[in-house]
Amino acid sequence: MTFPENLLYTPEHEWVDWTPGTQDPLTCGITSYAADSLGDIVFVQLPEVGDHVESGKVCGELESTKSVSDLFSPVSGTVIAVNDAAVADPGLINSDPYGEGWLFRVEVERAEGLLTAAKYAELTED
Repeated sequence: MTFPENLLYTPEHEWVDWTPGTQDPLTCGITSYAADSLGDIVFVQLPEVGDHVESGKVCGELESTKSVSDLFSPVSGTVIAVNDAAVADPGLINSDPYGEGWLFRVEVERAEGLLTAAKYAELTED
């Protein structure tokens, strides 16, 4: 499985479109590996706009036909947007996890422990 090179990843299977040195709001989501592992996602609980999220801490929940999984924030900061389309149609996360299936946007205060696509691929090898 390959992962977009322009994103950074967490060991908990989230991604963020962060480039070191930038302070722009960042988009966050779950990886295709996580979406495939979960199966058909049927319910999404995201943080609310204005919530403060902490890197590596639970900030939401994803429910699939197989299980319920915690959603972890890949960075620390303030949530400035959530993807209402993914909440209304959780299947977007399965079909397009790096595009229409994004989950939330964060004004970042701190980012640490993020992995390159190559390092994340190593982590997910069977």
